[in-house]
Amino acid sequence: MESTYQYSWIIPFISLPVPMLIGVGLILFPTATKKLRRIWSFSSVLLLSIVMIFSFYLAIQQINSSYIYQYIWSWTINNDFSLEFGYLIDPLTSIMLILITTVGILVLIYSDNYMSHDQGYLRFFAYMSFFNTSMLGLVTSSNLIQIYIFWELVGMCSYLLIGFWFTRPTAANACQKAFVTNRVGDFGLLLGILGLYWTTGSFEFLDLFKIFNNLISNNEVNFLFVSLCAFLLFAGAVAKSAQFPLHVWLPDAMEGPTPISALIHAATMVAAGIFLIARLLPLFIVIPYIMNIIALIGIITVLFGASLALAQKDIKRSLAYSTMSQLGYMMLALGIGSYRAALFHLITHAYSKALLFLGSGSIIHSMESVVGYSPDKSQNMVLMGGLTKHVPITKIFFLLGTLSLCGIPPLACFWSKDEILNDSWLYSPIFAIIACSTAGLTAFYMFRIYLLTFEGHLNLYFKNYSGKTNNPLYSISLWGKEGSKTIKKNFCLVSLLTMNTNERFSKKSYQIDSNIRTNMMGPFVTIPHFGTKRIFAYPYESDNTMLFPMFILALFTLFVGVIGIPLNQKNKEGSDLDILDKWLIPSINLFHQNSNDSVNWYEFFKNATFSVSIAFWGIFIASFLYKPAYSSLQNLNFHNSVVQSFFPRKIVLEKIISVIYDWSYNRGYIDAFYGISLITGIRGLAKLTHFFDRRVIDGITNAMGILNFFVGESIKYVGSGRISSYILLYLSYIFIFILIYYFFGFFKP
Repeated sequence: MESTYQYSWIIPFISLPVPMLIGVGLILFPTATKKLRRIWSFSSVLLLSIVMIFSFYLAIQQINSSYIYQYIWSWTINNDFSLEFGYLIDPLTSIMLILITTVGILVLIYSDNYMSHDQGYLRFFAYMSFFNTSMLGLVTSSNLIQIYIFWELVGMCSYLLIGFWFTRPTAANACQKAFVTNRVGDFGLLLGILGLYWTTGSFEFLDLFKIFNNLISNNEVNFLFVSLCAFLLFAGAVAKSAQFPLHVWLPDAMEGPTPISALIHAATMVAAGIFLIARLLPLFIVIPYIMNIIALIGIITVLFGASLALAQKDIKRSLAYSTMSQLGYMMLALGIGSYRAALFHLITHAYSKALLFLGSGSIIHSMESVVGYSPDKSQNMVLMGGLTKHVPITKIFFLLGTLSLCGIPPLACFWSKDEILNDSWLYSPIFAIIACSTAGLTAFYMFRIYLLTFEGHLNLYFKNYSGKTNNPLYSISLWGKEGSKTIKKNFCLVSLLTMNTNERFSKKSYQIDSNIRTNMMGPFVTIPHFGTKRIFAYPYESDNTMLFPMFILALFTLFVGVIGIPLNQKNKEGSDLDILDKWLIPSINLFHQNSNDSVNWYEFFKNATFSVSIAFWGIFIASFLYKPAYSSLQNLNFHNSVVQSFFPRKIVLEKIISVIYDWSYNRGYIDAFYGISLITGIRGLAKLTHFFDRRVIDGITNAMGILNFFVGESIKYVGSGRISSYILLYLSYIFIFILIYYFFGFFKP
């Protein structure tokens, strides 16, 4: 076992050769490298699989032995300063290693098919492999400096992946927005690291916790200063995990490829902030004010993220706000000291959200097959509906992820979210009420996504709400490159431009023989239509290489909650233990807490019944409000900016609902506020500074030069060499001084 831990330093570097060799190959041998591109994707999956096997072995060792291993070596030593690098293997590290590797492998397999037609296929896999490498290095780091290095590498990779299709202005703006927003938090993180080192003299976690706790307990440090340092550390996590108010980058990050969204939201970038707070919780827990701030930011993010997901029409953006809300639950759990519940929800949410994002990618992939559906339209839930018969397998997987996120037993998120809700009642009834109400909102907006996407009839964008038909059609591929109006190979668009759009994807459409799909070359079918042949395009199910990762994630979503079910084993205090408790014992002991109290099954079922009832109410309201709306969708016309709101006009609270939906659809006006207060304000300040510099600073300098010039010119004519002129000038000066003295009263004759 000891030798296994000794070789753990290699974990972050196992998958590093892939991006390095791809980069070198594209520079030196571009043609050969591109022809062998499947080898590189296979290598990425293979190397990350090796890391996964290693990670599972370490996790088993952690569960069986409750052992923490740290190895460090000196990098530079100068007088009293010593900078050390190393790695730390504890339960938190092993949990994150399993999440990163399992989700990363499945996303890579999924991406092989999803990105197969993209010209940046190799660049994508190089970025992905380096992204995984950076995250693996972050979670195995043993000190704050090492974490900060990999923290910035994770940010760099996210910048490259969010802006992967950089030719799109929206993608270019999104990656810049993510970069700038995270710089705010990262600067605070750097200041906090330096402040803690100035206070404790150490960057190493275990030493840092021990020294810091001793300083606090002995009152040997300025409490206000260390509280500020801790808050600055928390600011880094606020930006990285998209907590309010630095959350604005996350929904725009959906401009990247969908596999990236799955990886960012499940196991890498946003999980890094939760990981940092969990890693530093022994430090935060001795500062009650900071713990209260963490809990407060968490509960605000929970409610804010859920409310902003209510009216989004982009399926990925809705899921992004859902991630923001669920991360708020984790931050709330950490703020109230519920370390176990936070990590449990991190695990269950990662697999459920990865399943949902890969499911949304399958939906987008299928909608791209519909001629005329550009990338922005293929993600628009308003233009979906009725996809059940076209993508039935994706529907099942998406429904499982939806039910899990809603907290329906026995799926994964039920166990973890219910634990957070129970712990929040012990901390603050107000926080608990908000958290429970948001659980109902979660069920509402998740089933809204499901109903708008899969139920009813497919709604085409050609038919606008005024009843007019837009004839121009164009095709833009999923991968960001504009295509021609004709389809390659055997595909054609005969009479598609003149076809009545009401006839497509409705119940009145002609039935398509199930055998046709197996015989045709692509997603287009020729069927009889009024004596002529017409070409129909329709969504189709994804390939097996995309469905297989979703199937594995569905299994995780079904069964990963088992690790939180108490077993018959007992700890030293006589409390029931489950797999997660045994796993986390060493980490929990760092801040002197017991693992888990004995399970009172009556209380458990009572609380579970309450939380599940709230979820079912949200599902019921979503079904009542959205499912009947499909047949009369185009008749709704009481709010253009809210995607018609999808609510029947007979509802009495229409105006209130309209205001809420306006607020939600416009992102709570936070982006507009930042645009006015920051962008416009900074530009105004820049203009004012420019005016002051040009007119005042430069004006004074230029005026002094001009004044000296005129004075010099005047004196030039005085120095003529004539004594009479000098006497006249001298007398003139005397006369002027006499007048001044006279008028000011200084001279009395």
